[in-house]
Amino acid sequence: MNNDHSARDIPSPCVSICALDDDDICIGCHRSGHEISQWGNMSPEQKRHVMDKVRERETGSLI
Repeated sequence: MNNDHSARDIPSPCVSICALDDDDICIGCHRSGHEISQWGNMSPEQKRHVMDKVRERETGSLI
C-alpha cells in the first residue's frame, strides 16, 4: 500500500479572512496571492512546501 498522501489530504489553510497585505500575503492564511490561486492545482509536495512557508510567515506575523 502506498502511504503517500493525495492532494486532497492536505487541507487549505484558509480561515475565511481573505485580505492581501502590501506584500501580497493573506493576513488570514499567510499564503501569497499566487499560492492561493494555484492551491487546487498543486501536488501534495508543492502544498507541503507552501505550508512550510505559511508556518514561517505566521512566526513573523504581528497578527
